[in-house]
Amino acid sequence: MLQIISIMAAGIGAGWLLRRHNFKLVGILLTVLVWALLFFLGIEVGENEQIINSLQALGLEALLLSLAGTAGSILGAWALWRFIKRKEGGGQ
Repeated sequence: MLQIISIMAAGIGAGWLLRRHNFKLVGILLTVLVWALLFFLGIEVGENEQIINSLQALGLEALLLSLAGTAGSILGAWALWRFIKRKEGGGQ
């Protein structure tokens, strides 16, 4: 865990030191790496028989968690919007 935090802190430091430079390639590279990580995660999940055999139950649980998370996010955003508008005097 300390290794992960150290690597992340080093990245933050490098980003802070190099913040005046424009690194357009970094965004593209990051997107490609995230796609590759998701692909390899899919391979790992696909070869795990225990996960594949319980996919129906996991799928239903994941759907319910996703719906609850989305509903909570919408409710929180709506409440924050109302709070901000009330502070500004808009009322909507």
